[in-house]
Parts: sequence; structure tokens; C-alpha cells
Amino acid sequence: MRVGIIGAGQLGQMLGFAGRSLGITCRFLDPADAPPAADAGEVIRRPFDDAEALAELAANCDVITYEFENVPVEALLRIADRVPVFPPPEALRSAQDRLDEKRLFDELQIPLPRYRAVDTLDDLRAAVDSIGLPLVLKTRRFGYDGKGQYVLKTGKDIDDAWRKLGGAALIAEEWLDFDYEVSAIGVRSPGGESAIYPLTRNEHAAGILRRSRAPVDAPDLAEKAESYINALLARLDYVGVLALELFVVGDRLLANEFAPRVHNSGHWTIEGAETSQFENHLRAVTNQPLGPTACRGHAGMLNLIGSIPEAARQLAIPGCQLHDYGKSPREGRKLGHITVVADSAAARDRQLQQLEAVLGKL
Repeated sequence: MRVGIIGAGQLGQMLGFAGRSLGITCRFLDPADAPPAADAGEVIRRPFDDAEALAELAANCDVITYEFENVPVEALLRIADRVPVFPPPEALRSAQDRLDEKRLFDELQIPLPRYRAVDTLDDLRAAVDSIGLPLVLKTRRFGYDGKGQYVLKTGKDIDDAWRKLGGAALIAEEWLDFDYEVSAIGVRSPGGESAIYPLTRNEHAAGILRRSRAPVDAPDLAEKAESYINALLARLDYVGVLALELFVVGDRLLANEFAPRVHNSGHWTIEGAETSQFENHLRAVTNQPLGPTACRGHAGMLNLIGSIPEAARQLAIPGCQLHDYGKSPREGRKLGHITVVADSAAARDRQLQQLEAVLGKL
């Protein structure tokens, strides 16, 4: 089986590594000079929307998938009549525009913070009057890791926020004083078989995921999250892995956004679940039976941002595993991660604390 993957970053790399155990050959499309996934398969080094490169990828693969959500939908539609494309391009379209995404949550009765579309300065003032302050102003498209966002705390911020973001279609969202953040990761096959991973608790800094822990010991929240993600998977006629990010506010879960791909918060599944998210994504898109998603214990993950300390390469802590993406250091760049797996939540948390002490500030 041959799988074409648009994007050859670290997610593509981990998909390629997972494919080896399944007898799957992965081939990638990415214009970067030295993408991480070059270690896992051949890379066509052309732009993501290059018609000839897409045609070449489609002609030499049995199915096409992608590892990031800024792939042009129209580029996927150009090859969808030649080769199956999963997840479906229409699911990707919904995820690419925050307003479409919020409306989808509303349609499925998935609770979410209050929001308003903002196309003009008057719209922004009306959103402030309707939602109240503080609120978050975001670009509707292309924002990630905290980019394309402005937090308005007082009325004096309105004009400055508009100057900085007003050149794009925007959305204003209610600012939540949430307890913590979680992600629900699910996978669905073409025949409608689905499987859900244990709920994951996430911690961010400067808009970038720093730490994840699973499973979350909150059965009622896990049950709600599973119902929400199953509703999304069914409504989108989805195939592959999907991650739904949520805010916990007391006993409520409020949707933030979803990602139509394998997800950073699921990296712990490589060592910490019976089947990793990467293997299950490939199983789904190639129409193979899904693997079990249960935890192997209590798992944690630390992202390595900007640099990989030498201490990370010489780890002598039992249950810890370094994943180095092979990327050059740069401030704010995800260069690797470390997973830990332990017999109890307390032991896992001690391992994470020990790691942070050894590695210093991450």
C-alpha cells in the first residue's frame, strides 16, 4: 500500500515511521529543503498546490492524506477524482475558517464560548458591546500556536487591535476563565468504525503546547468529549484522526477548535497507547481495522521548543523516550518531544518534574 502525504514535517515523519510496521510506503510533497519526513520516505520538493506535483503524487499512491490544515482545499479537489483523499476535503474546509468551525459546533449542539464575526471596526465595537471584555480577536484563517490573535482587555484596545488584525476576516470570541484545557482525539474508518483515545490534559505557554498528560481522571468529562467528537466524525463523514480541543469550566466542556489531522497533544500515544494516533490514522485511510486506543499506563509528553538541551540526548530516566525531529534550532520552533509512561499518575508527574529539572526551562 502506498500513501501520499502532503506535508513532510514532524507529523509526516511520525506517520512515515508508523507506516513501516504496517508495510505501508509513504511518499511526501513539501517544498522545504530538509524536511523531517525525508527520513521516512521520498519527498517531492515542490509547492503544496503545484498541479504537476500533486498529479505525480496521486499517480503513484493509493490514497492521499495531509499532515497540516493549511493545504489548499481546491488543490485536493483537483486530485480527488483520481485517488481517495482522506480526511475529506470538506472537513478540511470547515477547519480552515474559524467562523465555519463555530457554526458547525452550533449545528451539532457542541457548547462553545460566545462569538461574533468581525468584518469592520463597527463590527468589533458591536462584539465588545455584545460579548463584553476581555475578549479574543482572531483571524478566521491561518492562525496557529497563538499567532493572529489579540486579547482586548479594555475599550482602549479596540483601535489597536483593529490596526494590527483588521486587514483580514476576523472573529471575536469570549474570553474564558477556564480551569484547564483538554483534547479529545478520535479516529474513524471509511466504513464508520470509530475509536476514541483517553482524554488528554494540555498546558500551553505563549500559545504553544508545552505539556500533555493522559488519561484525565474525569469520567463525566470524558463521556461528554466522546459524544462531541463522535458527532463531528459522523457529521463530516470523516476518515482518519481528528483532534477536538476543549476548555474545562467546572463540569462543562466548551469547544475551542478541531484539527483534521494527527495532533501534537497525541504524541504520547506512540509509547503510551496500545496503538499510536499515527498508526491508526494510516489504518483508517487505508481501510484497515482500527487498533485499540487504551493507555498502556499513565502517559505524559513534554515539547522541546527552540532547542534540544544536550541533557535530553543523554536521558537516564526510566520510562522516558526522546523524539528528535531533526530540525534546526529556532526560537519558538517545535524541535522534538519527550514521552514518559508510568504505572500511576503520581509516578508520571514525578517523572515530568524530574525531566523539567534536568532540562531547565522549556
